[in-house]
Amino acid sequence: MLIKTFGSAVQGVNAYTITVEVSVSAGTKYFLVGLPDNAVKESQQRIESALKHHAYKLPRQKVVINMAPADIRKEGSSYDLTIAMGILAASGQIAADKVAQYMIMGELSLDGSLRPIKGVLPIAIQARKEGFKGIILPVQNAQEAAIVNNLDVIGVENILDAIEFLDGARNIEPLVINTRDLFTEAVDQYAADFADVQGQENIKRALEIAAAGGHNVIMIGPPGAGKTMLAKRLPSILPPLSMHEALETTKIHSVAGKLGEAASLLTTRPYRSPHHTISDVALVGGGGIPQPGEISLSHNGVLFLDELPEFKRTVLEVMRQPLEERRVTISRARTTIDFPANFMLVASMNPCPCGYYNHPEKECVCGPGVVQRYLNKVSGPLLDRIDLHVEVTPVTFDEMTALRKAEDSTSVRERVVKARELQSERFKEMPQIHSNAMMPSQMVKEICQINDAGRTLLKTAMERLGLSARAYDRILKVSRTIADLADSEDIKIEHLAEAIQYRSLDREGWAG
Repeated sequence: MLIKTFGSAVQGVNAYTITVEVSVSAGTKYFLVGLPDNAVKESQQRIESALKHHAYKLPRQKVVINMAPADIRKEGSSYDLTIAMGILAASGQIAADKVAQYMIMGELSLDGSLRPIKGVLPIAIQARKEGFKGIILPVQNAQEAAIVNNLDVIGVENILDAIEFLDGARNIEPLVINTRDLFTEAVDQYAADFADVQGQENIKRALEIAAAGGHNVIMIGPPGAGKTMLAKRLPSILPPLSMHEALETTKIHSVAGKLGEAASLLTTRPYRSPHHTISDVALVGGGGIPQPGEISLSHNGVLFLDELPEFKRTVLEVMRQPLEERRVTISRARTTIDFPANFMLVASMNPCPCGYYNHPEKECVCGPGVVQRYLNKVSGPLLDRIDLHVEVTPVTFDEMTALRKAEDSTSVRERVVKARELQSERFKEMPQIHSNAMMPSQMVKEICQINDAGRTLLKTAMERLGLSARAYDRILKVSRTIADLADSEDIKIEHLAEAIQYRSLDREGWAG
């Protein structure tokens, strides 16, 4: 008897339906074909033990299992339940009429209980797209799959639950979640707030500009000046996630297995802060089975690189292209996978190895040339892609102990959202562009026009600082954002002057 069951393979952030054909006929051998990896081949032992535990059996006949299409490599142990249900239906141990209506996924333990799997959200989206009635999967993954509406999500704790449900012996109610209500209740609940930061008004202003235009920012200052503290609070002033962005972000975290058990929709912007010992593959993604890296996990959020010069040069250089293209392409001999990577880069660094160069009170103990060598660890092309360079000075005792309450994140976010609404209106004809930072060069010329006085100021700055053409574009984009925050149609000279002052690392002789 030939039976078809359905599972799914995840490549990148998309899922592809896998048809598992099971044939049980006269003979004695067990064959598993269709490009399975070792984890899939080992499913025979897990299935046999799980079935035996619940008084079912692997037939002592010729069992042929084909996983189609055969040109996609099947990886991981999540096909255990798919194959097991196919074998039971093909050998007549359970009724076969409901098996093909559901997508079935799950990893089996030897006692028949189910372990959670990765990439459930893209799998559920694909199941709905292809018209399946529902999806049967481990109960720990049910919340995540239930984000997708118009799909029966059947969460099962062990293989017996799945057998009895498909055989009609038990009715399991599909899990239903009102995604919109869940999203509205939890959206934008951050633990950290700008109100916790005393002083540092100029840095808060720079981060507000960065958030309003989606600009990358680097903070340079001595240890303990509050660089990390401010970066952690940046997501709290970014515009709230839209439903589409939340789904997109959840999808990436689901594929990477970062959602955790009983997790549902992500409602806050991601904040990722990898250690400086990270490898380039871990940062941009890849590996034998291509997985999203840190830049994709921070999609629609913030990637914070603390102590930027301590990162390996190769690691920083591989980020240059994703920063421009807002996605990363992983190419392998058999496949090419695109991961989205539309993130805000926030970096911090000390001005020198001892940390006290340019400090108002403490003396720098670094020898001649050491400061320049330290700064040279961060390449010019990477700094060019960072729109705002901000010098952070230590907070004075008076500022630290002031009783005046600092402005909270909600107030700052209101201004940021207003500026973003102006940009949405400006770019409504271009679905690929959402913020000023994403404008291509030709658009900068049209949208960021300046008057003669502004042109003279910018020319002087370009010559004095020795700026590149890319830095020129960045200054215009930042000045456009500052004008948006001021609700000004034109870029005025004060907007331009403020944007120019955020190019401190371009100044000749910055490091003496």
